[in-house]
Amino acid sequence: MRGLFKMECVLCPLLSALLVLLSSSPECNGQDTVKQAAGEDRVREGHTHTLICHFTTNSSYPTLFWYKQEGRGAPKYIMKIYKYTGNVIKSPEFDESKFGAELVGNSLSLKMEAVDVTDSAVY
Repeated sequence: MRGLFKMECVLCPLLSALLVLLSSSPECNGQDTVKQAAGEDRVREGHTHTLICHFTTNSSYPTLFWYKQEGRGAPKYIMKIYKYTGNVIKSPEFDESKFGAELVGNSLSLKMEAVDVTDSAVY
């Protein structure tokens, strides 16, 4: 089908490793979790799409990250968001107007505008 492409929607291995490292912190006590819907999303080219992660943490001041991993390449940092302040810091490599984040309670979303085939990746 022309105009459709696959977008994998799984937790990237780097984030899992980061959680393991954070779990060894005295503040975390091994209780941090991140959940994201498994599988892939099919998105029509030019449309807006939102990915959502749900997390739990014992940390008072967690910092949350979004990464993009294409194929077997290294994950690329898109942005981070500080839960306590709500501040978002985006990578200059990614289009400022294309990617946005929203933090509501313990859910973090990544919103992508005008999706195209170059957005096919693991997030």
